[in-house]
Amino acid sequence: MKHTIAIVGCGRIASGAHFPALTQIEDAYIKYACDLIPEKAQALVDKYQLTDTKVITDYNIALADPEVDAVWVLTPNYAHYTVTMDALRAGKNVMCEKPITVSYALSCEMAAEAEKQGKILNIGVCNRYHKSVELLEEMVREGKFGNLYHIVCSFRAFRSIPGLGGAFTTKSQSGGGVLIDWGVHYLDLILYIMGGAKLQTVTCDTYCEMAKDMKSYKYTGMWAEDTKDVENGTNDVDDFVTGYVRTDKASISLNGAWAQNVSHSDTWIDFLGDKGGARLTYGGQFTFTDGTTLETTTSSHDIPDMYRCEDADFLRSIETGVKNRNNIVNILESMKLLDTLYQSADIRQEIKL
Repeated sequence: MKHTIAIVGCGRIASGAHFPALTQIEDAYIKYACDLIPEKAQALVDKYQLTDTKVITDYNIALADPEVDAVWVLTPNYAHYTVTMDALRAGKNVMCEKPITVSYALSCEMAAEAEKQGKILNIGVCNRYHKSVELLEEMVREGKFGNLYHIVCSFRAFRSIPGLGGAFTTKSQSGGGVLIDWGVHYLDLILYIMGGAKLQTVTCDTYCEMAKDMKSYKYTGMWAEDTKDVENGTNDVDDFVTGYVRTDKASISLNGAWAQNVSHSDTWIDFLGDKGGARLTYGGQFTFTDGTTLETTTSSHDIPDMYRCEDADFLRSIETGVKNRNNIVNILESMKLLDTLYQSADIRQEIKL
């Protein structure tokens, strides 16, 4: 079945992930590329030689087209809600990038609207389609870990604040800092591997320490540097987060940093069970230790393009009506966790759910 697609937002996640993925999916036809800066959309259309794709700046043009059945929402976080709700009300299925939006309450509204309209709404938590994550989820279900009692999560980097002073560090636009930007991926894949865990208590502290004086901030590299504005911009989000979570299945401890004065990165997740344990290198392979034999093995498998996998599965979900692993109803607990972590940090108290 051929799907006619509109892509709203032609920035980094579009150019680095979804355009390359969709142009390799036979049943995907990108009819519209929309961006407030038309040159960004045109550059992608030209790069992938999409001669039939129309460049627009108003996404409502695409929503009014009855041929369009699927919309990719790849805008900054604050616009996810508005664009997605408009698309659902226009009768379109939606693939919205992570995070769902800037709050749990608005995320629930998006889920309710998708249900009301009878449309598929998926969220781009791409790690659910990473081969290592899929294998670990299967191992947990098969009992390889025994009682999975605790998970340790680290997503720390050296002097890596993105687009300082721009949308990434402006809470009204992003909803937060390192926790909502990087932590969403780590925490969501943890909840997915655990298999439907429900939150019980959450405690968290966040810090904005490394670039209080943006003009003097030193760095070796900056993601989205073209969006920085250290002269007139804002930095009111977390560059470091630490927290502890209890669920009905296992507890989770986490530490994350966009920037720290430790000159190496720690990006891994440890899964601790009474029969076995594993360390997942984020984005890569994992090691598993069997507690009965004390043997440690390192996984060795191909890692297909997870964006292509999630985009193709979204299109299949439209055809079948089956809500797959990235459907919003399966992601709400992750958004609730992010929201509650921020609430706990604001009041500096543990929150019971």
